[in-house]
Amino acid sequence: MLGTKSTPFFLLLLIAICPLLVVAQKKSKDSKLSEIKTAPKLVVGIVVDQMRYDYLTRFWNHYEEGGFKRFVNEGFNCKNNHFNYAPTSTGPGHASVYTGTTPARHGVIGNNWYDKVNEEDVYCASDNSFESVGTTTDAGKMSPHRMIVTTITDELRLHTQMRGKTIAIALKDRGAVLPGGHTANAAYWFHGANVGHWVSSSYYMKELPKWVTDFNTSNKIKDYKKSWTTLKDINTYLESGLDNNKYEGLFETEIAPTFPHNTANMLNKNADFEIIKATPYGNSITTDFAIEAIEKELLGADMITDFLAISFSSTDYVGHKYGVNSKEVQDTYLRLDKDLERLFKELDKRVGEGEYTVFLTADHGAVDVPAYLKDNKIPGGYIDFTAIEAKFSEFLKYTFGTTDIIKNFSNYQYFLDHKIIKNLDMDLEEAQEIMAKELLTYEGIDQVFTGHQMWKNHYTSGIPYILQNGYNQKRSGDILVVLNPGVISYSKTGSTHGSPQVYDTHVPLLFYGKGIKNGSTVERTEIPDIAPTISALLGIAFPSGTTGKPIAQVLE
Repeated sequence: MLGTKSTPFFLLLLIAICPLLVVAQKKSKDSKLSEIKTAPKLVVGIVVDQMRYDYLTRFWNHYEEGGFKRFVNEGFNCKNNHFNYAPTSTGPGHASVYTGTTPARHGVIGNNWYDKVNEEDVYCASDNSFESVGTTTDAGKMSPHRMIVTTITDELRLHTQMRGKTIAIALKDRGAVLPGGHTANAAYWFHGANVGHWVSSSYYMKELPKWVTDFNTSNKIKDYKKSWTTLKDINTYLESGLDNNKYEGLFETEIAPTFPHNTANMLNKNADFEIIKATPYGNSITTDFAIEAIEKELLGADMITDFLAISFSSTDYVGHKYGVNSKEVQDTYLRLDKDLERLFKELDKRVGEGEYTVFLTADHGAVDVPAYLKDNKIPGGYIDFTAIEAKFSEFLKYTFGTTDIIKNFSNYQYFLDHKIIKNLDMDLEEAQEIMAKELLTYEGIDQVFTGHQMWKNHYTSGIPYILQNGYNQKRSGDILVVLNPGVISYSKTGSTHGSPQVYDTHVPLLFYGKGIKNGSTVERTEIPDIAPTISALLGIAFPSGTTGKPIAQVLE
């Protein structure tokens, strides 16, 4: 028993424990601070052009372990992910993924649209105030100036005082220019023609870096001018329709849309490199170039987060030519799966496994070939806008005394001449409604909305909600037309997109890597949620026009 003059035992114990408690408290505070953000060395954003969600599930048993399956099995899968606007096309798609908002805010209302202020058609990425770099053609006269808000890539550059690097790569110029944002160090796209070179714009640089020039002058691109054969035995492609059918397009000299595709033009090593885009080899070239960029640009080589934006465009060219049920589409995705595996291995090697974050989504989906749907007793068909124009013109002459009241029709929107309407002493709202009611009576047209409805109402669900998110007050038209489900304005072969229907809006959204949970959700997520999710992970500002919200389930 301790004497009264001795230090009490509990006090000794407390003295011994206190420093440990202080250390534990400090560690707890430090741990909480570290949870504020995640700092991968590299973020890789992947957009697969025209990828429907069901391409993940349809072709699942053919995929290897290192591509799509690695995304799903080790990452996070948003199974109910949708575009929440129309038109669902490439330009708006890429802009929306990276800005965290919709055309109503970012201003990219189509690949092309009618500029009602300057009364001319414009392209989403074109900019004649800049020069081409890497080509003497106009293929490089591009910039993101028509996108009026910032991107996730812009915000990362701002957050790192421009020390973090952004490189954007795609076969299509708009697939690189828009994701790269306003501050990209470089954006590169593929100029086929008779050269097959990666090019850029003076918006980004005065001349191509040596590594790009070296890539262009190598034989890597020529190596892909070859016969397109199936990756696996075509008899195992049971998830697709017959190889020889009437729903598919043809390469220039083919008499049947069947494998192997080996026209003289495809085999020519010295001309028409544009044709590579309509084969899965276009995605392989994109992968080769992206891997070269990772190495030569030292992406992810230090602790300041870089961003690599990649768009795989060949999937869109193949889908347009052959349709979503074709063996060509299936083979393209099986080959893309191999390319994704190659990309992952390079990231593991150069950046380090667990040191990078990747997301994958699409810029839109696609419809089954309507002729195929009809032959299988499923509603679908084609609308003839030439016939509609003739009928509508007669109505306009009878009602308004002139057809000049219509200035333009594009992206399923009619643009009216407001001066003529004013001279007719008519109210704009009244004129819009009169024409909308007439258009609604035409076969193939399911719904019609007016610009006035887009202005005065706040829609929260259904087709009107999707249209309103795509409606930009300063750029969009006066009357918006929605076709019947399964009805398109397109050729009788191949698939297309652009509508507010679910087959065009439902696309994959996969996350993988540092800061990402392993799991899945069937709760609805929307394309504008991607940018704020990545922003929250990185602990940086949201893009300036953000209307989406972070997907909480995704983040650790």
